[in-house]
Amino acid sequence: MRGERARAAAHGQRLEYFTIAYNSLEGVTAVVFGALAGSIALVGFGFDSVIEVTSGAVLLWRLRAEMDEGRRERAEARSLRVVGICFLALAAYVGYEAADSLLRRESPERSVPGIVLAVASLIVMPLLARAKRRVAHDIGSAAMTADAKQTELCTYLSAILLGGLALNALAGWWWADPVAALSMVPLIGVEGYRALRGESCCEQGTCH
Repeated sequence: MRGERARAAAHGQRLEYFTIAYNSLEGVTAVVFGALAGSIALVGFGFDSVIEVTSGAVLLWRLRAEMDEGRRERAEARSLRVVGICFLALAAYVGYEAADSLLRRESPERSVPGIVLAVASLIVMPLLARAKRRVAHDIGSAAMTADAKQTELCTYLSAILLGGLALNALAGWWWADPVAALSMVPLIGVEGYRALRGESCCEQGTCH
């Protein structure tokens, strides 16, 4: 049993290393091209990647404490709180910037790189989220479950982003971009609130 937990934790660490690498690249790409195109949804997507990098780093610390029961419990609670704070910070940023863009009637430029980035994330993120959920189940970690939910949320954000950018590019609907960004806010905020309250439950039915 101890060997199985160690293997699951090691696999989880590899997943988090991949999360940090992929989202670092994704974040830089999204912020740069979002800024060039004036796309709030794309910049917000980039900041989500920054949040995922932070979450991945915190989960690495959590997973390294897996085999020490005393450290594991403390790391679990702290990791879950940090993930929750990251969610709420992102929700506040995206909500403010999108609302401001709507009020100013700012029209973003077309962003082909943004569309390509969203499609890539629609492929990668569901696979990564599923792998993280398996690790969370194997080690009974609510923090890992929350991190998996954040990765899963990135899939939804990718779909929303793709819809907003495509409507702007094909139909010239300038408002589609900030509206797409605003639609991200409730999803992000709810998960942040749940994580702060320790309500992210493991698939085996145990909440921490």
